[in-house]
Amino acid sequence: MSAAGVALMLGGAGILMAASPAQAAEVSYATECVPPPISGLPAVQGTTKVELTAPAEAKVGDEIEVVWKTVEAASKNPDVLDLGADTVKPTGTVTLGGAASGELKLEGPRQNPPIPKNSPMVLPDMKGTLKLEKAGEITLTPGAYNINVSKPISTDTKCAPKEEVRPGATIKVTEGGGSTTGGTTSGGTDSGGTDAGGTTSGGADTGGTTSGGTDSGGTTSGGADGGTDTGGTASGGSTGGGGGETDFPGKEVSVAYACKTPIGDKNATSPVKISAKKSGGDYDLTVEFSKSVMDSPIDIPAGQVKPSMDVKLGGADKGTVKVEGPVNKEVIKTGAPIEIPDLTGTYKPGASGKSTLSPGVLTVMAAGTTTTCTPPAGVAVSLELDTSAQPGGASGGSGGAADSGGAAASGGGTDSGGGLAATGAEDDGALRALGLVAGTAILLGGAVFTFTPWRRLRGTR
Repeated sequence: MSAAGVALMLGGAGILMAASPAQAAEVSYATECVPPPISGLPAVQGTTKVELTAPAEAKVGDEIEVVWKTVEAASKNPDVLDLGADTVKPTGTVTLGGAASGELKLEGPRQNPPIPKNSPMVLPDMKGTLKLEKAGEITLTPGAYNINVSKPISTDTKCAPKEEVRPGATIKVTEGGGSTTGGTTSGGTDSGGTDAGGTTSGGADTGGTTSGGTDSGGTTSGGADGGTDTGGTASGGSTGGGGGETDFPGKEVSVAYACKTPIGDKNATSPVKISAKKSGGDYDLTVEFSKSVMDSPIDIPAGQVKPSMDVKLGGADKGTVKVEGPVNKEVIKTGAPIEIPDLTGTYKPGASGKSTLSPGVLTVMAAGTTTTCTPPAGVAVSLELDTSAQPGGASGGSGGAADSGGAAASGGGTDSGGGLAATGAEDDGALRALGLVAGTAILLGGAVFTFTPWRRLRGTR
């Protein structure tokens, strides 16, 4: 038990005494703020300016209130996301010295004005209650503090002094009537938050530019004709649709995605295959990601992650075809892979002739956030079909415009035998796009994607 009992009073648990007028003093100190791992942002070195308010004098047995006003936080809200109103909650510690020892925990409400990108963090005042148990002078020194942001996922930025900090207030404690026995610390928990969502302050992270290119090679399945797409050529792809065949497996092609995430732009690379099964005049499509999962930066509840893609049509047909995957059925634990399952949908041809299908814009909805990944303009063809126009088919705009939304990627580079060259992707093709953000990034962004086939994982469960 310390010489002073420290209590963070959360309501009505004592009478606050102010035996003399309050004093306020501003303290500045060098600080390092560490953003949450999900952000991928570096630590920020800055200066914290704090004004502590406490009574100048009090008596043993009094419970006094200490107020921490953050005049200036050490880090700004980075140039990634605008923070909404009432999404920021600070907690902090004040070190006791002199006639007392230990730490006083302080907590502020989740209350703030909207905070635009690349602007100073605006933090509400933090308060704590200290029970005085011994006569003498007690010094109050501001120390470490935490900034929790609740949306789009709950994340924490932790800030700590990088130099010795001078006291911000001194309380002269005199003997009072009665005596006290010991002291306790109660209430007040450092709230990292369990709300979904959010990016915190600190640093900036900018994604690069991916370059697409030509994809040649691969294997021939279901025919010998090669598919052609603007900006690149894929040879050895599957051709089908005529005769009595019903199953048309596609060719796996490497796709260099440029992704827009809640915490900035990221580059991503993944092999993708589009296959079809004929059903009357329509085709049931299946899109497979052979290396398509990210590691979750947080625990994600069931039913929170849902992927979809707009498959790009070319050749005789035009437009896009929407394919979707199921939501996650189980909780995804922190550090576990977030699997992109097979995406399925129905292609109703809008034109007769040889129609090509290529990977298009990938969208992942996760815990209330959206990550959009756009392939390069010259993405390779995965499947070619001999189609017959159907009423209400895709051609003529009903399938939607191709390559809409998302980030842009520049052309250039050549991919031989299914490999990817000069894409700018990091970690040998690991997808650093979705983060979890979480949300965080889902979760999201800055998180490293380690792709694992959905059906392979299913087989091990």
